[in-house]
Amino acid sequence: MVERVVATPEALALIEELKAQYGELMFHQSGGCCDNSAANCYLPTDLTIGAYDVKLGELGGVPFYIGQSQYGYWKSTQLILDVIEGSGGTFSLEGNTGKAFHTRSRLFTDDEWAEIEPQVLKDLGSL
Repeated sequence: MVERVVATPEALALIEELKAQYGELMFHQSGGCCDNSAANCYLPTDLTIGAYDVKLGELGGVPFYIGQSQYGYWKSTQLILDVIEGSGGTFSLEGNTGKAFHTRSRLFTDDEWAEIEPQVLKDLGSL
């Protein structure tokens, strides 16, 4: 099965750190600041997931959502959650760790796209 969102080992380690400190978490990739490259990590009570948000998957047991407008742009790419040094100036929970989550991407291969296209069409049809 092709994953629509994956995480580097560094991102998974930071997720585990944050889970140990805060408990349950969630990610949301929106079309806001940071050239749309920063997925923000929140407590589930800090952000309401709307009808136009798409759940792409889970990373380290943490759900990862993307806003509708961003999904339209990034639907043909696999999102790769990584970590960079610095605070990034985001509202994300890792802000005080000296690290920041950063989203990279790569285009799906033709074979991968053929596998996930039915789910993408389903997602787009429900938005």
